[in-house]
Amino acid sequence: MTASITSSTTAMLERRHRLLGAGYRLFYQQPVHAVRGEGVWLYDADGKRYLDGYNNVVSVGHCHPEVVAAIARQASTLNTHTRYITDAILDFAEDFLQEFPDELGNITMTCTGSESNDLALRISRQTTGNRGIIVTRWAYHGVTSLLAGLSPSLGSGTPCGEHVWLIDPPDGYRHAPGQMLASVNRALEDMATQGIRPAALLFDTLFSSDGIFGADAKEIQQVVAQVRAAGGLYIADEVQAGFGRTGSHRWGFARYGVTPDLVSMGKPMGNGHPVAAVVGRPALFDAFGNAQRYFNTFGGNPVSCQAAQTVLNIIRRDRLQENAAQVGSYIEAGLRRLAKRHERIGDIRAYGFFIGVELVTSRQSRQPATDDAVRLVNGMRQAGVLISATGPHGNILKIRPPLVFTQQHADILLDSLDTVMAAL
Repeated sequence: MTASITSSTTAMLERRHRLLGAGYRLFYQQPVHAVRGEGVWLYDADGKRYLDGYNNVVSVGHCHPEVVAAIARQASTLNTHTRYITDAILDFAEDFLQEFPDELGNITMTCTGSESNDLALRISRQTTGNRGIIVTRWAYHGVTSLLAGLSPSLGSGTPCGEHVWLIDPPDGYRHAPGQMLASVNRALEDMATQGIRPAALLFDTLFSSDGIFGADAKEIQQVVAQVRAAGGLYIADEVQAGFGRTGSHRWGFARYGVTPDLVSMGKPMGNGHPVAAVVGRPALFDAFGNAQRYFNTFGGNPVSCQAAQTVLNIIRRDRLQENAAQVGSYIEAGLRRLAKRHERIGDIRAYGFFIGVELVTSRQSRQPATDDAVRLVNGMRQAGVLISATGPHGNILKIRPPLVFTQQHADILLDSLDTVMAAL
């Protein structure tokens, strides 16, 4: 199932390690040498094409010609920072904020999801006067020093940041309902014994790194209410779940019927262009801005804003949220058919174009089948389909394609998955 690495790839890997160091990580046992992208396809140096079933960053597809044209057009006219007055950021902000509840009336542009989450946490700590941060047990929220300290999935599964408390994700496959709420209450009690109050509850609204879970709406409402009652804010991390990916809603938080205090977004906003944002309640932005000086030199520059505006226009015009709902349901139905033939599939958690397939050694024990997940992800790569795995044990297949994925592409993914699983 695993092909050998060619001499040219070996040479490139050695060069990469020499120049970039050990910090960068690659996908797959035989890494893909990508040289071109188009729509849902990536092409390697040998001309082989790969169906991209994983890349949410290029939300409207690789190298979308309208996004490329918008970037080039604006770059040829003006690109400067937001400390000058420009039309692009105001036009985009006015349009984009219509996608949110009325209470969320301000936006600050950044360049990355990490910057967005970092800013949201700064706002939370400044406006509440509190220090504690609550995140889930295998969370990932970014790469700044602050965010790495509350992203246990980057390390051993324990936080290294100060004043960070871990809670259980809403894992309905392995835990009884109410597990998340109970762990939040325990965290708040522990904080209180140490004389600390929460500044924020921060979670990815589909709990991607934890294993991809869609929580019960009532439980999330209770969780948020408990944190707010203790003095904290609710930050919805929409870097992965946003922009209609769930099919049912434009934003993951909308599934739960609760409006966040702050919402963070990342590079899917600009189809991979470095544009991101924090949206939130104006009173919070006012209080923060009056107390601290903040600017992001090129966050919200005209080129980035044109990229983001074009992505938003395409999502609306091409009804990509509806596409995620329809094709996502088609993929889910296909996966449930596969589950009847493949005993390793223990659970399927599907939310539009955000799908987790939990692999287990047996459905009775529910023991994570980590080695099988590794073999399957790499087998799919050899078959020309790119997916990944997630969760604390790395046993949950993560399927998260661009929003332009069609039923034809879904058939390729499902057929390949069936073949590779049979080979296990």
